[in-house]
Amino acid sequence: MLYSLLLRHVIARYADAEDIHHLTVRALRAVQATPGAAPLLRGVLAPRDPALRVAALGLEFSGPLGLAAGFDKDAVAYDALGAFGFGHVEIGTLTGRPQPGNPRPRLFRLVADRAVVNRMGFNNRGSQDAARRLRARRRTPGGTVVGVNIGKTKVVPESEAASDYVASAERLAPLADYLVVNVSSPNTPGLRNLQAVEVLRPLLAAVREAADRAAPDRHVPLLVKIAPDLADEDVDAVADLALDLGLDGVIATNTTISREGLASPASLTAEAGGLSGAPLKARSLEVLRRLRARTGDRLVLISVGGVETADDVWERIRAGATLVQGYTGMIYGGPLWAWRINRDLSRRLRGSTFRTLAEARAHTSTSAPHTSTSAPHTSTSGPHGAT
Repeated sequence: MLYSLLLRHVIARYADAEDIHHLTVRALRAVQATPGAAPLLRGVLAPRDPALRVAALGLEFSGPLGLAAGFDKDAVAYDALGAFGFGHVEIGTLTGRPQPGNPRPRLFRLVADRAVVNRMGFNNRGSQDAARRLRARRRTPGGTVVGVNIGKTKVVPESEAASDYVASAERLAPLADYLVVNVSSPNTPGLRNLQAVEVLRPLLAAVREAADRAAPDRHVPLLVKIAPDLADEDVDAVADLALDLGLDGVIATNTTISREGLASPASLTAEAGGLSGAPLKARSLEVLRRLRARTGDRLVLISVGGVETADDVWERIRAGATLVQGYTGMIYGGPLWAWRINRDLSRRLRGSTFRTLAEARAHTSTSAPHTSTSAPHTSTSGPHGAT
């Protein structure tokens, strides 16, 4: 298709990946700021098939596919992104204090692998700035669900991480449709250490209490986002902790520090950072199946990592995901990527024995979790790294 040719032969060769990202965000901001533009696009591109609707987290999603955190870091384009076909958009990662992130260059396309390496380092204007912007948001029936992903400010020591997360939660919980604690990006030194259950338990408990204080009139759904590089027993431990604390769900998975089996030049694969895209597909699905086997229907599972097609979304739903997210798939699929997935998913559903996605998920495949050889998963932390 035209976009793929343009990406491979022009954009990837001559344009810096982060410059293209900023240009795209500016264009989307213009769409969002133009009266009537986003609703007009939504009428054409947003999912309209009632069979694709998802009820989860006390919310109504127009479709199962959402945009993962890392694209709209500062809550400037979520409504425009929703108009292009995403049922939900996760903004952030937002930190307690503004920070510039890591030095450039910090975003790299691995075209041969349909992948991206990033070491952005949570570059954002801070949770207070985002809260100011979100206060102006107008919630409309059938509109974009907006999740808020929060992380740790780089200069805050691990011993004070909870207070940094709490500051963001207090500012953003009243404005978020759901809240995500990100402890799994490899780009903030020491962040993945927070996935250890003995550290994660008090952190999540503190964020839950902060969200309840800040939004006493409603329950703000709280989820935790985990890394694909966790050992299987650590995935189980996080699942058990989420159940014990009464969390609403788990997002699996973030980017990986693995570089196994890549076809791109060593000059790219050697770049420090988190790898996203097609190479993550097998491990992400494996973690999803493991979580589903461990938790059943007691948690909302959002699957992300290597999602490229409607078949990928269907496979995640059949494996137990309530919702699915993408990001790198959009980079390689272009602006109509979400619309095409929703269209193809509707066709897939009509050709199945199920009437709705909820019915398909209710008949989740019971195949046991399997061991993938596509990415190692014995590490619980990484020296560098996404978002």
